Amino acid sequence: MEETYLDVPALAKLLGTTERFPRRLVAERRIRYLKAGTHVRFPASAVEEFLAANTVEPIRPRRRMRRAA
Repeated sequence: MEETYLDVPALAKLLGTTERFPRRLVAERRIRYLKAGTHVRFPASAVEEFLAANTVEPIRPRRRMRRAA
């Protein structure tokens, strides 16, 4: 079991947010986490899955067809 775990402040720093955001993800059950007593930890794989699932790829602009005059 070589999984690394992040705590709330570490995840917040990684995401560039406040600590409230990871706590909200837990409350809304939007990310996989481990709870040991009162401590909440996030497996690194869960963070990668969350980021992959919520990444929005840019769309390619459509070529505009010119009308023949």
